[in-house]
Amino acid sequence: MNVTEILAQAWPVMPVIVIDDPKHALPMAEALREGGVTVLEITLRTDAALTAISQIAKTLPDVIVGAGTVLTTEQLQRVSDAGARFAVSPGLTEKLLIASQQASIPLLPGAVTASEIQLALEYGIQTLKFFPAEAAGGAPVIKAFHGPFNKLRFCPTGGIKTGNASEYLSLPNVACVGGSWLTPATEMNNGNWRALTELARASRKLTGK
Repeated sequence: MNVTEILAQAWPVMPVIVIDDPKHALPMAEALREGGVTVLEITLRTDAALTAISQIAKTLPDVIVGAGTVLTTEQLQRVSDAGARFAVSPGLTEKLLIASQQASIPLLPGAVTASEIQLALEYGIQTLKFFPAEAAGGAPVIKAFHGPFNKLRFCPTGGIKTGNASEYLSLPNVACVGGSWLTPATEMNNGNWRALTELARASRKLTGK
């Protein structure tokens, strides 16, 4: 699957997940799947991330697990080896873009300026992460980009919650939004997987304004 197809399956929300304990990986993924969420981004912010990705990829083939916070070409290779189906980077560099063209999994790189967008387009990338969304100007900026870059699609992430998700989802150039609210640390640490299922179900009902 390419990034466009993956984000279409993620619509309207792709959870952005921090895993502190690898034992949480499978019950977390199963809880989200029960709630209808089957595309997950697990960030490389903890030592447990690669193990979690590998466990989910091997045990739950119907869940599309990706790796977030991929910053280097070496990390891109490692997450691919771990079984990730896609990679997400908060920004982009030419080195990473070149590596992604040879990689076995697709990359969703980040961009928040016109120059970054044009660089991505030069490498044939039509779908981008917009991070940190709220801090970088939010939905009005993404809406403004639709004029000069009308074929481009974004997955905005950062500061997006249930209260403002619809503002983004209403835009024609938003493929889906990324959100961390589906996997709160407190519920994860307490093993309250039912709470994650309910959050996932609620997220599936989000629409544009």
